[in-house]
Amino acid sequence: MIFPFQNVIYVGNLFTIKDTRFKSKNFLEEVKRSYTNLVNIYVKDDKERLQVFDKSGIYLPTKKIGKNNPRAEQMEADNEMRKKWNQTVDRALVSGVPETQIMNVKQTEISVKARESVKQFGRQPQLFAAIILLAVVALELLITQIFKLACQQADRRNAKIEPIKEISLEETTTPEKPKKTPLAAKYLRLSEIYNKLENQNYAIYQREQQLSGLEQELLKTKGIFKGKERKELQGQIDQLKPQIESMKRYLPSIVQEYGYKTVKEFLVAYSTAKTENAAYEKATANWEKKYGTKAESDSIKARLEYHKQQMKKRENSRQRTYHYSADRGAR
Repeated sequence: MIFPFQNVIYVGNLFTIKDTRFKSKNFLEEVKRSYTNLVNIYVKDDKERLQVFDKSGIYLPTKKIGKNNPRAEQMEADNEMRKKWNQTVDRALVSGVPETQIMNVKQTEISVKARESVKQFGRQPQLFAAIILLAVVALELLITQIFKLACQQADRRNAKIEPIKEISLEETTTPEKPKKTPLAAKYLRLSEIYNKLENQNYAIYQREQQLSGLEQELLKTKGIFKGKERKELQGQIDQLKPQIESMKRYLPSIVQEYGYKTVKEFLVAYSTAKTENAAYEKATANWEKKYGTKAESDSIKARLEYHKQQMKKRENSRQRTYHYSADRGAR
């Protein structure tokens, strides 16, 4: 019996050599961005558009926890510490700490120390959490310094108004009055959001100062007969701590309610709108100084000319009616 496939030669190597490029981080980032852009094509609402997390930025990414993950509890604790850093970053941005300084704290207090810890002790998540906590403390010290400096300079701070230069009035035509850009038109609304951020941030600062005062008072309250006072102070401290944490969590949600994903994204829009609005107001002031009186005079002249034309039309209409009536009477 002859089998039809007995002379077939099978090839041993069905696949080519693996390309190491597909395992590189750069390729992964490239694929992430391309698929994100592809998904966003079909997203109609800008608020729901996806973004690839920028690992080189000032925020820390949180890890996604899958079902039945044996390290779920540990990863949740790690994510909470990362969120704590991100909340402190938001506060620092609102307080006026430069982004470069925040980035410097992240690199020196988190990135460098994490690498050193892995080399020395291996991968231990609890050590990474401690590193983030120290970085948060360092960033909070910067925020406190900014607030203290602002309080010291509050009385000496005066707005510097640039004098408007004298403009020649040789032009005979009046140019169009400056108009607001779309972003400058949003400046008032963005200012309201920014004021909410500042108020919330200052309220957090006040609570932290109150907490610090209570903790110092508790340390000073010693002795056998001070047990009741210590208990009352500890109770006040225990009430303040969750309040402060809740206020910190609420801070980024202020901008998220208006469609901004992060405080940094909002502050970029606010800063641009503020600059464009200032440019518009300056251009408008210059226009008013140079052409305001002339434009008003031209407007009055135009209105007078319009009324003259209307009077002439009415007079002509009455004359035509009079002649028509006279002709009918003659017949």
